[in-house]
Amino acid sequence: MRKIALLFLLAFISVKIYAQGTLSGDLMLNANFFQSDTSIGAGNNPLYDNYLSGGEAWLGVRYNYKGFTAYVRADAFHNSNLYNPVQAMNGFGLGAWSLSKEYKGLTVTAGYIYDQIGSGILFRAYEDRGLLIDNALVGLELKYKLTDNINLKGFTGQQKNVATFGRYNPIIKGFNAEGDFSLGSNAHLLPGIGVLNRTLDQNSMDGVVSSINSQDVSTRFVPMYNTYAFTGYNTLTVGDFSWYIEGAYKTHEAIVSSSGLLVDKPGNVVYSTLGWAHKGIAVNLTGKRTENFVMRTSPNEVLIRGVLNWQPIVARLRPQRLMSRYTPASQDLSEQAFGADVLVAPNDNTTITLTGTYINTLTNVKLYREGYAECDFRGLDKWIIDGGLQYMQYNQELYQVKPGVPIITAITPFAEVTYRITSKHSIRLEGEYMSTKQDYGSWLFGLLEFNIAPKFSFAVSDMYNIEPTPGHEANHYYNIFTAYTKGPHRFTLAYVKQVDGINCTGGVCRYEPAFSGVKLGITSTF
Repeated sequence: MRKIALLFLLAFISVKIYAQGTLSGDLMLNANFFQSDTSIGAGNNPLYDNYLSGGEAWLGVRYNYKGFTAYVRADAFHNSNLYNPVQAMNGFGLGAWSLSKEYKGLTVTAGYIYDQIGSGILFRAYEDRGLLIDNALVGLELKYKLTDNINLKGFTGQQKNVATFGRYNPIIKGFNAEGDFSLGSNAHLLPGIGVLNRTLDQNSMDGVVSSINSQDVSTRFVPMYNTYAFTGYNTLTVGDFSWYIEGAYKTHEAIVSSSGLLVDKPGNVVYSTLGWAHKGIAVNLTGKRTENFVMRTSPNEVLIRGVLNWQPIVARLRPQRLMSRYTPASQDLSEQAFGADVLVAPNDNTTITLTGTYINTLTNVKLYREGYAECDFRGLDKWIIDGGLQYMQYNQELYQVKPGVPIITAITPFAEVTYRITSKHSIRLEGEYMSTKQDYGSWLFGLLEFNIAPKFSFAVSDMYNIEPTPGHEANHYYNIFTAYTKGPHRFTLAYVKQVDGINCTGGVCRYEPAFSGVKLGITSTF
């Protein structure tokens, strides 16, 4: 790996010396200073008891010249809490590199590749630093523009293992074809097909066999080295209507069932969205059915490790602090989900949003319900007023793996008021109240933010457990935040007390314990 990196850097430098192209880059740095607070559950692990500080950083550089693109990124983790929030992660090395050349419609890329097929249901190699997901495909990809309307793509490689700066051993191969066709002046088609093959290595197969042999004889089976998956999708646009549909199928393989045992099952997914928009109104309907569609580098990987795909989430991701605590993650084994959104704008100053979400398992176990209404009003000079209400039911036993706990039922009214003092100065006040008798109990949240565009932002907030359930205390969770932006550079500093809960980004969720301390962030582009 070091020899490859050295050759890559030498090629990068030589190209830069003898050619004039475009050089760009980006930096992202996080630093945490841990302050123990056992009253909220932040403590009693090495980060709080011994190390006291840690963080992570990514520095990437990209060079473009006449169809040639070179990219290199250094990753650093020093007592980082991103991979395991209660255990330090350490490592430094080449986090990603790639060489790419485009010539007469053919683009060849070698190295760390970020791409996807369709919506990502079949395959998605992507990065989400907030959850420390880096599912790059390390290998080779070819893209070819067959005609003005048809594009082809093929790839092969192994998935990056972010914890070891190495790779998962199974081999991944895929093919994708997409089209772009007009049907007259008012209709448009964007069809696509995709195929994926994953081949287990011997060590991974040995782990699967060992797990199967530890099960009862009646549940044992002969596992397969190769798994094949297929998808077909299309976007149809006709006038004010837009319809996307995708269906995917996976051949039978060993997957971890809801009981924790390995079973031999095929899988399938059907996902669709239908939208209609006209002056003053827009409607969007979403549906998804998932059955045993587990896509991983091997059945030996759990949680967010070794995931090959990304499944769209039907429920809306709410930015409000209290509502975001109970965001449902997509389910690979069993899910039927439906959602409806209606946006009405009766005039230029008013926008009303209505949302309904229904999610069950295929055996009709209740997972999630949401009824949501919001109104945004901008009819007063210098004022923006926003408010609404959410009704939510959330299966905490399944989503957060807490056996025996009841379904959370919560009603959350919220309001937000922004006042533009001058063209550069504004103040924003946000308030939420979540009424529930489950989990921690009812919450009250308030935030006050002052902005001086385009450089400064200051905010203070408090999340208070106003009516705690038995076994929990009425704690305050303070947050004091400041940000400074100058050109491409942004610096943030915050004192944070955070309750434990689920952190979700783009439909991917994971549990995070409580946090207490100071967070420093730096982002920059050049």
